[in-house]
Amino acid sequence: MIQKMTAAPPVTVAVLTGSDLVRRLPDLAAFAMAQTPAPLSRHPAWLSVLRDGLGHRPCALEASAEGHTCGVLPLCLVKSLLFGRFLVSLPYLNSNGVCAAHPDVQSRLIDRAVALAAEWNVKHLELRHETPIVHRALTGAIDSKVHMRLALPATIDALWRGFDPKVRNQIRKGEKSHFAVAWGGLDLLDPFYAVLSRNMRDLGTPIYSPKLFRAILATFPGDAEICLLRTTAGQPVAAALVLHGPGVTEVPTASSLKEFNRSCANMLMYRHLLDRAVGRGQRVFDFGRSTAGSSTYKFKKQWGAEPHPAVWQFAVRKGTLGDMRPDNPRYQRLIRLWQMLPVRVTQVLGPRIVRGIP
Repeated sequence: MIQKMTAAPPVTVAVLTGSDLVRRLPDLAAFAMAQTPAPLSRHPAWLSVLRDGLGHRPCALEASAEGHTCGVLPLCLVKSLLFGRFLVSLPYLNSNGVCAAHPDVQSRLIDRAVALAAEWNVKHLELRHETPIVHRALTGAIDSKVHMRLALPATIDALWRGFDPKVRNQIRKGEKSHFAVAWGGLDLLDPFYAVLSRNMRDLGTPIYSPKLFRAILATFPGDAEICLLRTTAGQPVAAALVLHGPGVTEVPTASSLKEFNRSCANMLMYRHLLDRAVGRGQRVFDFGRSTAGSSTYKFKKQWGAEPHPAVWQFAVRKGTLGDMRPDNPRYQRLIRLWQMLPVRVTQVLGPRIVRGIP
């Protein structure tokens, strides 16, 4: 007997904003974080973080079938007088975009996101994917960077034995400087921000507002924390924000003062970050995105990290894809000027600029 085929249940896509978004966040989080390992950056509560920390307008597209969530696409409207308007999933984070297994659901979510981009009159829709999704509207892509990730062993001893001898020597050199290592949350925000401000100025990059990091630490207590290294005199020299998701530890922001490079403070800090992840039973350590072959790529590679795809996809409505990329040659003079500013000035101006850059 031939069994009669039944049609798949219809999929509906809702645009969630305001109180509707707040009400649905727990269910969206349950769907998005269902698989292990899962990075904390996938959690839909980032929509609240980016609203409170950067002033973005958050929304989520929820695909449902027969009353059950079958797909999620978190989005933020990024806007500024200088650069215009963009719809991004998600600002600040290295990876996000469509969360749905079925291609038809993925397409429905992107269809609605493209329509929303037109309704909100943005320059482009930006989806920070790892695996590209085929869709007629996604005509642009940036794939020059890769995620650098290290599969973690079960013990700290096994982690140490897996390091290259050169890495172990640099860690030992850092230990000889007797840096004090502290872990904390909001209590370490000020010295963390002091190190970050100096380093970002030196790189010629505008710094985020401390409100962003305050919102992250407040939203994910216990899963978001700061690691700080100080000299014996108490001077902060290296700091990192660490995110612990189910099975994955990420480092979205880390900095060290360049005058302490020879003492290997940064190497020692990353040793502690990795130890922390192993101690929590994590399976993967994500160093973040880097351009293949760059100095940051080589830094992460020396720890044993391997490259994984990062494909940011775009539906461009106005202008060109390269207009807002930091490697655009027209921004090089501005970067050099920024490097000459006092740190205090960059702390005031930086947050106003960077919040409007997708």
